[in-house]
Amino acid sequence: MSYVIGLDLGTTSAKSVVFHKNGEVAAEYEVAYPLSHPVVGHAEQDPLQIEQAALEALNLSTETIEREDIVGVGISAAMHSLICMDEKGAPLSPSIIWADARSAEEANTLKESHPDVYRRTGTPLHPMSPLSKLLWMKNNHYEPWQKADYFVSVKEFLLYRWFGEKVVDYSIAAATGLFNILEHTWDEETLTVAGIGREQLFQPVEPTYAMKGMSAEAAEKAGLDAGTPFVIGGSDGPLANLGIGAIQPGETAITIGTSGAIRQFSSEPLLDDQQEVFSYSFTDDLWITGGPSNNGGLVLQWVQRLFSGEEKISVEELTRLASEVEAGAGNLIFLPYLNGERAPFWNAEAKGSFIGLTPAHGKEHMTRAAMEGVLFSILHIGSALERLGNKHDKIYASGGFARSEAWVQMLADIFNKRIDIPVSHQSSAWGAAWVALYSLGHVDSLASIKSSIPMKEHYEPNAENHQKYKALFEVYESVSSKLQTDFEKLHRM
Repeated sequence: MSYVIGLDLGTTSAKSVVFHKNGEVAAEYEVAYPLSHPVVGHAEQDPLQIEQAALEALNLSTETIEREDIVGVGISAAMHSLICMDEKGAPLSPSIIWADARSAEEANTLKESHPDVYRRTGTPLHPMSPLSKLLWMKNNHYEPWQKADYFVSVKEFLLYRWFGEKVVDYSIAAATGLFNILEHTWDEETLTVAGIGREQLFQPVEPTYAMKGMSAEAAEKAGLDAGTPFVIGGSDGPLANLGIGAIQPGETAITIGTSGAIRQFSSEPLLDDQQEVFSYSFTDDLWITGGPSNNGGLVLQWVQRLFSGEEKISVEELTRLASEVEAGAGNLIFLPYLNGERAPFWNAEAKGSFIGLTPAHGKEHMTRAAMEGVLFSILHIGSALERLGNKHDKIYASGGFARSEAWVQMLADIFNKRIDIPVSHQSSAWGAAWVALYSLGHVDSLASIKSSIPMKEHYEPNAENHQKYKALFEVYESVSSKLQTDFEKLHRM
């Protein structure tokens, strides 16, 4: 019997998922690592702790499997991490992750002085971007930036230490804001803005790039043969689409965990001057286009804290109460921007707001409005995708919210589309594993993954609820757009 591993390097943990070749999960293990906020607005992690967690997760997930039965490992990773590293592979800085907002001023400056960067790189000018972070390092004479031989993501950091290879997959490279997605190479003009040289970045390669010869020390810690091939894979976004089966035009993936995202594959970059969505390279002829929201399940966690007294009210109880309220929550609208917002505004200073609150509203209305607000935010991004030519003919949903019947039904009603839920929730890991299988010759194509993804259930839209949501969304869209400048005024007070 043979297996393939999907190694998923997430924001808070490393997951090693062992799959049979048909997509069935044979074993999985997750090892968490801490997120540090040493200064308000900073978000950092220890790269060596991430490496230790990744090796431990690999080892523990394969304890009952013979090493020779593992045909390969594919890798998925969260986007936008940045590590200053020396030539020996030692980290000179923490891993500064997507949630770090220290470069907000630099991002705003870039929007004014270099708006053309987006048209070449497909990465919105925002503090999440390594481009903004590098400019912050340059402006603040950040010592690790001055001493660094290389600037890398978490995935590059691990592969350099494990294999000695200086490579980066297209989608991780594209998420830096330094990569020309039209030419699939580093963008010289943007490198000049960031104050770094091409020699300080790794060679971009397609997601099927394979490596062998893992260091003996790393292989032993991972519980793998040193000759086990590792396939570089991509970022978690396109791999989640692949792993859920949203591959063809009109097929949309919506993922809501702590945060949220909506994405589609396209055969060309989808960009315009409004700069509302990202468009990242995946292969030489595939791009992933969409938008992330900072505010997903954490909005419901905030509501839980808001209404919990001496006895903590459970999220399950809150969603039950919300499900008993009619669609639209009594004409109460919630703007879910508790942690600022990325798409479609890319405004780190955005704030959360209830619109239309009256004495008749209780916690059940506010909870439902919060849940609907998260989905309105996703629809707002989806509307930008439609404007660029992407339709939402078929929607696949995954993430923690997909376990809530009430929340998924709201999604079906808001989009007025059938929502399909896959059996497995490990879509990024399975996407990475499938790329490995394709690279190593075990499957014929990336698209053939669809036959290996069983669906658990589906939800049909309610036409009456949709009409209610359609009217409310017009208000949501209008109010949220008008308030963006006021959010910035509040931030400066």
